[in-house]
Amino acid sequence: MCGIVGVVSNDNVNEKLFNGLANLEYRGYDSVGMCIANDSKFDIKKGVGKLDEVHKRVDFLKLNGTTGLGHCRWATHGGVTDNNAHPHVDCRQKISVVHNGIIENYSELKEDLIKKGHRFYSETDTEVMAHLIEEHLKENDVENAVRLALNQVDGSYALGILFADEPNKLIAARNESPLIIGIGKNENFIASDVPSILSYTNKIIYLDDKEIAVLTKDSHRIFDLNGKEKNKEIHTINWTAEAAQKSGYKHFMLKEIHEQPRAIADTLNGRVKNGNVVFEKEFGLADEYLKSIKRIVMIACGTSWHAALIGEFMFEELAKIPTEVEYASEFRYRHPLLDNDTLVIAISQSGETADTIAALKEAKKYAKTLSICNVMGSTIARVSDGVVYTRAGPEIGVASTKAFTTQLAALYLITIKLAKLRNALNEKQIKNMINSVRKIPLQLQSVLDEDDEILKCAELYHNKTNSLYLGRGVNFPIALEGALKLKEVSYVHAEGYPAAEMKHGPIALIDKNMPVLFIAPHDVYTYEKVLGNIEEVKARGGIIIAIATEGDKEIPKKAGHVIYVPKTLYTLSSILSVVPLQLLAYHIADKLGRDIDKPRNLAKSVTVE
Repeated sequence: MCGIVGVVSNDNVNEKLFNGLANLEYRGYDSVGMCIANDSKFDIKKGVGKLDEVHKRVDFLKLNGTTGLGHCRWATHGGVTDNNAHPHVDCRQKISVVHNGIIENYSELKEDLIKKGHRFYSETDTEVMAHLIEEHLKENDVENAVRLALNQVDGSYALGILFADEPNKLIAARNESPLIIGIGKNENFIASDVPSILSYTNKIIYLDDKEIAVLTKDSHRIFDLNGKEKNKEIHTINWTAEAAQKSGYKHFMLKEIHEQPRAIADTLNGRVKNGNVVFEKEFGLADEYLKSIKRIVMIACGTSWHAALIGEFMFEELAKIPTEVEYASEFRYRHPLLDNDTLVIAISQSGETADTIAALKEAKKYAKTLSICNVMGSTIARVSDGVVYTRAGPEIGVASTKAFTTQLAALYLITIKLAKLRNALNEKQIKNMINSVRKIPLQLQSVLDEDDEILKCAELYHNKTNSLYLGRGVNFPIALEGALKLKEVSYVHAEGYPAAEMKHGPIALIDKNMPVLFIAPHDVYTYEKVLGNIEEVKARGGIIIAIATEGDKEIPKKAGHVIYVPKTLYTLSSILSVVPLQLLAYHIADKLGRDIDKPRNLAKSVTVE
């Protein structure tokens, strides 16, 4: 949620700020603004709406100067108005601030500042920062004024700060909201994430909580809230700028769906050697510890929570380890019972999900932690004792696709490692699992090649206003995920259920206008039961769409539409089954003219609770 970009340079920064904001649009926002320091004053343009809409009204590229800030806002405190859009300034309009996060004690700070004569122009918590720094600037230089102000603040923040009287300096600060530093040639950057500045530099410093950075065009210094300077590693990002572009696809979501064979191949690459699963040094957990664990608890939100549900099945079925899945947003409010015999696994695409970070920090007080994450150097990856990177590459579309399937691939590899360490499976079974997962990228490509059949379904049913998604066993979470995808990008109501639960209420909804999507690959566990559920829907006149295994002879007799996926192991079938549902959601949303990559009210990374 929200996005920050800032530049201090030799050259005019207006285009770099504008392009940076364009690359942050996927995070979700309702207003946008830019500020550039020029001749000891600020030139600020901002407004409600999308970047291009506001640009047409105010022309951001008319701003001139070598240091500036840009921001796209997702409203938390204060309505969606021009006044509440960032940047915000102090009374003298000499300090400009952009902010992601929530200042929890802003009311008390604001009340005190008003008593001291400060005048506020917005309803936001952010504006407090500008006035608080202004107050400290009366007796301190700019760096100490920022540091002292932050020592009074409770809450989360990623901050970019400009001073009109020191126009060649850019200050940044972070606590519980993501912020990175980009090191360029004769210019330096701050940003909420890598894609926003990747066209200009791939040299990145990750700020940690309660750190402040002072940037000029050719230098950077980082210190903590006590003023102690810190040496930080500069990371080189291997993504290309082109990887974060659409590459000829109509939408990022469609591009990322089609990238899944490559993404899963990258997740597997180098991790299967001589019949063993081998993780890089970041894994961080010793084999002896993994042999001894008695329980796994997984924490996640949204699509990652669905991945965790499938992971639960894998760990229990194959590694024989009792496993629980928790909503990260609820986990730390339950006083969870954890100890050193419990491994806590956090799953997050961005590694910056606020609820998951908070739950992970709570878990670390009692247990060992492992994260499954896509973004190297993200907060969750750094907080965890160990990390398995999914290597999916940048995911720009708000609706997660390749992040989900690579999370499943990572969970599958971890399952193999645990099952082998704990002798839960024999060598023949392990070999079969490894051979099967190696086939998945090619099998996924064959699913993508069936897109014309999926498009036909979208053309027939895109005007339906409700649908049910049903699955059993390992494919019940795929029903949840398929329904979520449809809701996210098309705004069509859909619900996912275990197929057996249909008779406990949802069956009352079924009529000739209700599409019911069954995830029904052929397996020895649930297939016959799912066939029975299909018959029940057919008897009530429902529209039946089924995901079935290639060669299935029974389901075509019962379903109106069948989308086939290749045969694989039961525990891997979910990876193949979800892709047709991703494509169906995409095509329905496209038919309805939705803003697919930036769905209303949603953000790519939920960085505030």
